[in-house]
Amino acid sequence: MPPENLKRILMVEDEPDIRTVAELALEAIGGFELTACESGQQALEQIEECRPQLIVLDVMMPGMDGPATLKAIRSLPDYARTPAVFMTAKVQSDEVQSYLELGAAGVIPKPFDPLTLADQIRDIWNEACAIG
Repeated sequence: MPPENLKRILMVEDEPDIRTVAELALEAIGGFELTACESGQQALEQIEECRPQLIVLDVMMPGMDGPATLKAIRSLPDYARTPAVFMTAKVQSDEVQSYLELGAAGVIPKPFDPLTLADQIRDIWNEACAIG
């Protein structure tokens, strides 16, 4: 059975410039419905409303960082298995491995290419659905 099409993405990114570029890349180029949040707390407040199929998290954020946000999201029964992707400048192999061990479906290095971001996310989604 082919994976369902990815439509709704929740993105958590504290940098407004990066959020803007990612919104363009994912909505205008990728055709996704994107809910962009500037903090983990805001993501937790909005998750029920946007019902994401995939979550994109910045690793380094003030207050609640990406791993803490993912842990909080995983405690919500409806989102315990929602695929999550970390976006980070910290992409040493041991760092990437630690994100995967936290339950991330993939890691996208920053700075990302806005023209290929949607495809990268789609690839991770298809892989996550195949493993399911």
